[in-house]
Amino acid sequence: DIGDIVRGKDLYLGGNKKEKNRRDDLEENLKQMFKNIQEKNSRLRDLPLDAVREYWWELNRKEVWKAITCNAVGYQYSRPTCSTEPLSQDKCQCANTDVPTYFDYVPQYLR
Repeated sequence: DIGDIVRGKDLYLGGNKKEKNRRDDLEENLKQMFKNIQEKNSRLRDLPLDAVREYWWELNRKEVWKAITCNAVGYQYSRPTCSTEPLSQDKCQCANTDVPTYFDYVPQYLR
């Protein structure tokens, strides 16, 4: 799940050596990105890097969701999210503008 990756909580470690190396490279790039964000925002400088990642995800999760789903051709979210209807309303978000990724903070192994 993208939220777990961004927040540094993804449980998947990579299946083979190539995948593991790619995963490790991604994690190092994310750490550097969040260090840069932390250095440029005085309110974040005293926070641990994990807290900066959580802060960024909370601030940007809606935009990330829109970026990966909203303009996909013929897109319909295929499970009930915002109501009892089987498909999402308004393509990529609930009618009240919430994103349907409501499992972000449920531990990954429970999803």
